[in-house]
Amino acid sequence: MQVVYVMVANAGLVTGLQQEQLLELTLPYGGVDSIIMLPGKSYCFLIFKDVLHASRAYVSIHGKIKLTPNDSGPLYLAYAERVPEFSHSWNYYQKPPGLILLEEFVTEDEEESLLNCIDWKTTDSHLGQTLKHRRVKHYGYEFRYDINSVDKDCPLSEIIPSECNFLLDRLKENNANVLSSFPTQLTVNHYQPGQGIPPHVDTHSAFEDPILSLSLGSSIVMEFRHQIGQMIPVLLPRRSLLIMSEEARYAWSHGITPRKTDVIPTQSGDLTIQQRGERTSFTFRCIRKGECTCVYHDQCDSYKKKNSISKVHIIDDVLAAQLESLHVHEVYEEIANHFSHTRHKPWPNVVSFVQSLPFGSLLVDVGCGNGKYFGKKTGIFEIGCDHSVGLADVCRDRGFEVFNCNCLSLPLKSEIAEGCLSIAVLHHLATKERRLRAVEEMVRILLPGGKALIYVWAKEQERYKTQSSYLKQDRKNRKKVCDSELKHGQQHSDASKSKDTTSNKASSQFPSLPIHTNRTQFQHQDLLVPWKLKVAGKAELDKTTEASHLESSQEVPTFYRYYHVFQEGELECLCSSVKGAKPIQSYYDQGNWCIVLEKI
Repeated sequence: MQVVYVMVANAGLVTGLQQEQLLELTLPYGGVDSIIMLPGKSYCFLIFKDVLHASRAYVSIHGKIKLTPNDSGPLYLAYAERVPEFSHSWNYYQKPPGLILLEEFVTEDEEESLLNCIDWKTTDSHLGQTLKHRRVKHYGYEFRYDINSVDKDCPLSEIIPSECNFLLDRLKENNANVLSSFPTQLTVNHYQPGQGIPPHVDTHSAFEDPILSLSLGSSIVMEFRHQIGQMIPVLLPRRSLLIMSEEARYAWSHGITPRKTDVIPTQSGDLTIQQRGERTSFTFRCIRKGECTCVYHDQCDSYKKKNSISKVHIIDDVLAAQLESLHVHEVYEEIANHFSHTRHKPWPNVVSFVQSLPFGSLLVDVGCGNGKYFGKKTGIFEIGCDHSVGLADVCRDRGFEVFNCNCLSLPLKSEIAEGCLSIAVLHHLATKERRLRAVEEMVRILLPGGKALIYVWAKEQERYKTQSSYLKQDRKNRKKVCDSELKHGQQHSDASKSKDTTSNKASSQFPSLPIHTNRTQFQHQDLLVPWKLKVAGKAELDKTTEASHLESSQEVPTFYRYYHVFQEGELECLCSSVKGAKPIQSYYDQGNWCIVLEKI
């Protein structure tokens, strides 16, 4: 028999539909092999084992049933020749490396004995506490959620209950000799239907390898996630023991999504819905003596502690934030309206990138400015963010969806966007570490296969004997390059004469930064670039107002923006160090170094 593909309109992730709801609807007609839910789409696909089951579902559902409370309308079904290649989340036949599952590890009588031995009425501090998503109790040592670790010097008065003493012998009976000694710490979690636990990796420095978790009372689906984006669901049957060792213990996060049902496979290979009941887990651990020496450095707090940045770098980061606040954030608030008036012509290559996004894609513009790259393609969703309140207001006045944030910490979920823009943003960040952090944030919000386009100002403003548009716009300054940047002492002396407080701060707090002469070749990588604010009734500034002077003798407010201009190859080197992404294109565009990153 040949499988049958059915597309279901008004039944996708963007309509608020959960895959469990659709499966529950189609179960009476049988033969559902899988459901493919596509990120960012208002439709999905059903795969039936044969035509008979598919036709039953079609006749009963098409145009007759509405599952979501919004205005998406009833479900419409249509037969399809094929479905998109997309790995759905119901592959229960794969497990993370190092994961062992022992089913029927305890008997029903042992299960009852274990559940009855827990005294939830204990009054000791922090014991028997109720967390937001579950009730929890610790034995041997308390796991402190405020520091995500244990106090190894303060054991608890309550030791692990004697009802658990069978553990080592039972492991040997199952040929699972994973423990050399009995665990020293036990955490008991009690979950009501609909409760869960956020994804996490047990702190490396706190516990040895492996970690054991016994499921009592009800089965559950636990989701394991790798930082590269892979997700593997693992069905934990009632009375089973989960052993997380090696990579599964150190490199994969594990968590339980709060919901009242799980999608599980049947013996015949179909999918079905399983209701959750009250579940209690016994998690056994051995307290680690000393620091962790594993090879999974990305998740290892011991490794990060050992290789943490020095105090000098910490101070540098503080100074970098102060520099950006003074010479980027505050400046753009002052010049927002004037800046917006000078930024109306979009770069063609950026527009081409936006137009290359598939229909229905989500585009996030990080540092969107006045939103000049919005509205360049119909059929996609667009949101922007910018640190400047003034520029965000300009976007809102134009009808765009924007919010304010720092590009170093995007308040967005991971893996939501097909496309991301960062145009003229990274060069305002004062250290390599902060620039890297910004790129990592963009990669984080991209879906696998999603792309990010990044533009930064190039130190090389002349390439192949052709001047950039930035240099070409100079019509008044014809000085030689060697005179383009005066000694910074003289520059700051001139700047201090300005009535603008930002200029005065430039001379007092960051005297080592040279001040660039506009429309000339860059002589330094880290510098301050003047912005002369346009004054009504005076002479027009040039197109980008980076350089010009009023023909009147009246002083013009001058602001100084910090820039780190990129040398050739520097942007590629930075982006190549970002895990989970690869550069697929880099180029030079009118005085900017540009790169396209793809999330893998």
